[in-house]
Amino acid sequence: MIKLQKLNPLSNEKLEKLGFTWHTDSDGSKYINDELVVISQDEAEAYYKAGNEVYDMFVETAEHVIKNELFFELGIPFNFIEMIKKSWENDVHWHIYGRFDFAGGVDAKPIKLIEFNADTPTSLFETALLQWALLKENHLDEEKQFNNVYEAISQNFKRLITLDEDISTFNENYNGWKILFSSVEGDDEEEATTRLLQQMATDAGFNTSFEYLQNIKFDKDGIFDSQDNQYEYWFKLYPWEDIGTDESELSVTLNEIIKNQKAIILNPAYTLLFQSKGIMKIMYDLFPDSPYLLKTSFEPLENIKQVQKTLFGREGANIKIIDANGEVVEQIDGPYDNYNKIYQEYVEFTKDENQAKYQAGVFFAYESCGISFRKGGEILDNMSKFVGHIIV
Repeated sequence: MIKLQKLNPLSNEKLEKLGFTWHTDSDGSKYINDELVVISQDEAEAYYKAGNEVYDMFVETAEHVIKNELFFELGIPFNFIEMIKKSWENDVHWHIYGRFDFAGGVDAKPIKLIEFNADTPTSLFETALLQWALLKENHLDEEKQFNNVYEAISQNFKRLITLDEDISTFNENYNGWKILFSSVEGDDEEEATTRLLQQMATDAGFNTSFEYLQNIKFDKDGIFDSQDNQYEYWFKLYPWEDIGTDESELSVTLNEIIKNQKAIILNPAYTLLFQSKGIMKIMYDLFPDSPYLLKTSFEPLENIKQVQKTLFGREGANIKIIDANGEVVEQIDGPYDNYNKIYQEYVEFTKDENQAKYQAGVFFAYESCGISFRKGGEILDNMSKFVGHIIV
């Protein structure tokens, strides 16, 4: 059972002063939970180890997908294949950050991979900043967390130059290149997350700017802001799969930009391979004995409880839980049903005394760097709550 520690919550005024405006869900309930998940140091280290080992498996599996041209199985649009290959082949296309979703890890439950949000993961602001604020507000030791997300991502920006674990050479190799950060206008959460990432890059020593996505100019010569300033790096908090399906002209232009080395796009195009849930089927084929992986198939599994997921999808949409007899026992509709499906062995999330369920989110930036939790029901959707943690 999940152990919890009660908190004095941050007021809406304090949250908004921090730049956190999406504190109340559409039903009027608070998005930030007024409790912390209690974990041990050993449990924190187990999450750290799991994230590192699973990331290595994703890298090996992506190499296998590219080598064997398995893009169709992963639902990758044909116009993205060249971009993915180019970004994979050149180390300058550095993966800045992502977030693993895990079941288990507490109360002696084994850690199991649910999926990898490799391109545009949510809850960065909450994990990197709000967890510290919650501990500080309650006069708790701010060091009692597995949470160096801010520092780890800042250091990973430096690796855009060093291309190596050793970032001590950053200053002497740094040549003043600029990073443009972009999100869609009108979404407070995405803009705050993007501006937080911009601050991390600024702290790392880069010259940075922000521009709404709809104001950026793209052509074969590069990427420009509304003032016609050109940028060598562009970070977009906009999913690659949405560019592939909804912005076909933009995808053609970005392909030309990458091919002609006019700009480096973050997160890289190859993270679309990680983002596709189909990669977990290929990964299970390659690493069937991994303790972190659940049995996964492109066809319904026989005689076991399982979860049907679309290759691309967010916030629990278009997920079905199917019992061993093939009957749907829980489902959430959504806009992603046109994608192909995977079938993943069911694993129950750890529960608290009120039967609420918890999923761990482990951020990854060159290595595992922080954890937070989501609290909800059988399927964690956009009404799930953010829960911080404390190590005791």
